[in-house]
Amino acid sequence: MEQDIVKVMLVDDHTLFRKGLAELLDGRDNIRVVAASGNPGEAAKLISAAQPDVLILDLNMPPHGGLALLRELQEGAWEKPTLILTVSDAEDDLANAMRAGARGYLLKDMEPDDVVDAIQRAVRGETVVAPAMTLKLVNLLQGGGARNAARENLLAQLTAREREILDHLAQGQSNKAIARALDISHDTVKLHVRHILSKLNLTSRVEAAVFAIEQKMAPRQK
Repeated sequence: MEQDIVKVMLVDDHTLFRKGLAELLDGRDNIRVVAASGNPGEAAKLISAAQPDVLILDLNMPPHGGLALLRELQEGAWEKPTLILTVSDAEDDLANAMRAGARGYLLKDMEPDDVVDAIQRAVRGETVVAPAMTLKLVNLLQGGGARNAARENLLAQLTAREREILDHLAQGQSNKAIARALDISHDTVKLHVRHILSKLNLTSRVEAAVFAIEQKMAPRQK
């Protein structure tokens, strides 16, 4: 069975890197670069026309950085995965990217095949990080006893349906996929997600997913 083509959009202000990555990805049978930009403001306009399956975004770009664009998209109708591709291996940058709604965090010194694999995994709903960032992601997901108890108190505010939807968010599913899985409308899922974010004091669906994963990893209070 022929594999579906994955449509990718690149946003990186370094022209040589952007064009080189586009050429590398277009050389793959199942990936096509449908748009590329070095300007976050221009990129926001291109996305609706290009309809990419994956957005690959540089972290540090003028004037406000890649995360400002990502937050803007998250406030709109964007539900496709965004992967940060950067030179920064700082844990704070990783944390900020995931909180802003990124599905993955990749480094520019990764092997090309690993970047391609990360794109394909992200399309399948997985959260992906560069191997060098794995331990830092684990550190972010770990917390002390007081923090674990606080999480459990927040979770207690959720209804059974909201907990069910939170589990689907932790699996990286889109609102449409959750609606199909639970046999409810897309608008109903969006409403539940808003309630979940409000009750958990979070700002994005990815934060909610990370919260759920943290809770599953955390030791139970005795």
